[in-house]
Order: sequence, then C-alpha cells, then structure tokens
Amino acid sequence: MLQSGLMRRSWNSLIWAGFGFTLVAAISYVPIFARFPATRDVPWANLLLFLLGGWLLAAGIKRAYGESERYSGKIGGAVLGVLALALFGLFCWGNFIFARRLPSASGAPQQGQTAPDFTLPDVTGKPVTLSELRKTNRAILLIFYRGYW
Repeated sequence: MLQSGLMRRSWNSLIWAGFGFTLVAAISYVPIFARFPATRDVPWANLLLFLLGGWLLAAGIKRAYGESERYSGKIGGAVLGVLALALFGLFCWGNFIFARRLPSASGAPQQGQTAPDFTLPDVTGKPVTLSELRKTNRAILLIFYRGYW
C-alpha cells in the first residue's frame, strides 16, 4: 500500500516508443527498404526512423529526470538510450562503411576494350553468345550491375 504522502509514478511511454522506433529502424532495412533503389542506396527512411526514435527517447529521458516524482525511467531510459545509440552506430557502420567496400577493379575491362565472349540465356531461355550478337548487330550495349546490394 502507498502512504498518504507518496504518489505512484507513471510509466514513461516515450522511452519505450523511442526504443521501439529505433529497433524498427535497425531491423527493417534488409527485409523492407533494401528492395527499393530509392531507400537502398541512401537509407533515408531508416535514418528518419532513427531520428524519430532518438527524439522520443530524449524527450522521455528529459521527462524522467525533469519530473522524476511523476514519471519513471531514469535507469531504463539511460540503458535504452545507450542501446539505441549502439544500434544507430552499428547501422551506420554497416551501411556507410562495410557495405561500400567494393572489390578491386584491377582485372575489370577498361573503357573501349573488347569484352570477353560469354554465353547467357535470353528471355526465352535460349543461350546467346556475345560473338553471335556481334555478327548480326553493329553495336551492342552491355550494362554491368554491382555484384551485391
């Protein structure tokens, strides 16, 4: 039972909502946002989610320390804030540093150099070679995509 002069502190939902947005920002990149070029190349949607989560966490921590007699969350907010910063740092490292490490292009064909012959299936599944295409076409445009996203 509570004594007459003490009041029960309220649950600080801003802290938990902020950490939830941070988790969604960290976890949603690969299964959702990496599928689309607009959010894959620069993960702006995830960065906005991190920003919203950080803002909610900061507001919740401010409320926990500023109105400590009314709201709980001093220790929990600090722990979840550190975890959110760690998730943000890991996300940034993974997307802006680790994923940008491309293999050396020293063995790649240079501009103007003849491409090596290869065989690939066409839209119907029939194998087509580059040398066959050169016999019937004056020019051939080859487009190379990155090996991984």
